[in-house]
Amino acid sequence: MSDWERSSTARVVPPARPRKLAKVPFVELADGRLQGVVSSGSDIERVYVSSVGAGTFAYACSTNNNRPCGGARGGYCNHIRTLINEAVLQYGAGRVARYLRVETEGEPSAQTLTASMTGARPSQGDTAAAAPVFSRFLRHLAYLELAPTTGPLPEMQWFPPTRAVA
Repeated sequence: MSDWERSSTARVVPPARPRKLAKVPFVELADGRLQGVVSSGSDIERVYVSSVGAGTFAYACSTNNNRPCGGARGGYCNHIRTLINEAVLQYGAGRVARYLRVETEGEPSAQTLTASMTGARPSQGDTAAAAPVFSRFLRHLAYLELAPTTGPLPEMQWFPPTRAVA
């Protein structure tokens, strides 16, 4: 473990496996949901904000301007299935299963998680969470535009100091 990781107040968890960011540039386990941003398969300029609720498996999928996903009528659309696959790559199947409270027979995988959740016949959830998720995604993108620096970033000053400044 590097000096930075040892001195950091936030634990850095490496991805379970490397993943490509083109299809799902943002995925997180937060706010009682698996949620993220998924690129459209048909329009390069369109993205979908998809989510699956923990425990209930209620799903939501809409464009970033709140237009409903045409494939999420009565079940998980391809965006949600892709989000689950990428979450398993990012966090590992066991962690995703624990967070979403999914019980599977045997070793969990993206396919067994999806099958267990769809087998519970989840309802369509509220798309109100799409705006904050997309906003967080855009904030993460803004960090890519910053020039590399070792100096502090003003918006990250909420991290507590690890040692006194001389």
